[in-house]
Amino acid sequence: MNGLTLYVRSRQVPAALGAAAAATTVAWLCATGFGGKGEVSGTVLVLTALLLVAVATATLEGPDDALDRTAARPWGWLRMSHLAAALGGVLSLLLTTLLTATRFGPFGCAVRDAGGLLGLTALGAATVGTARSWFVPLGWTLGAATFPGAGTAGEALTWQTQAADSRPATVVAAVLAITGTVAYVSGGPRRRTSSENV
Repeated sequence: MNGLTLYVRSRQVPAALGAAAAATTVAWLCATGFGGKGEVSGTVLVLTALLLVAVATATLEGPDDALDRTAARPWGWLRMSHLAAALGGVLSLLLTTLLTATRFGPFGCAVRDAGGLLGLTALGAATVGTARSWFVPLGWTLGAATFPGAGTAGEALTWQTQAADSRPATVVAAVLAITGTVAYVSGGPRRRTSSENV
């Protein structure tokens, strides 16, 4: 068994892929049953993207903190590739629905929401640990879905639910994606405490 296979299995990637595919199917069936044909609302899109990113969160950390920092592996490259693959997986599942009558689009919103939420989650993994990294994305997204903002500041604060052509929303999502990627790639997930390892 080669190193890449061990890496993928140690992070439970096959299970996460299965769970993400099942979650997308359920979300699509619900959107089809309750919303009919056409593009889903921005709220449904971002909540589905959030669900898929939450599933991917479990793969951002291995079972052994010390092993994840050994100099024997090119961790920076692996972490960057991991985030890129996670983003690709989330987008592939969302954009597959563009071939159906009920679509998780538009494309620009799907890319912005998935990229920004994954970056925010990666930032959380690097600062507070993988187990808690989804708290801020969840809270922020639920707030944005409940209280849609207007004006430049409002669009920036509720970037997840804005139209694809919203410049403030795109800037915030890009900053989160870049910041989260840099933090996670350079340091990896925060080390677990002894109570978290139990």
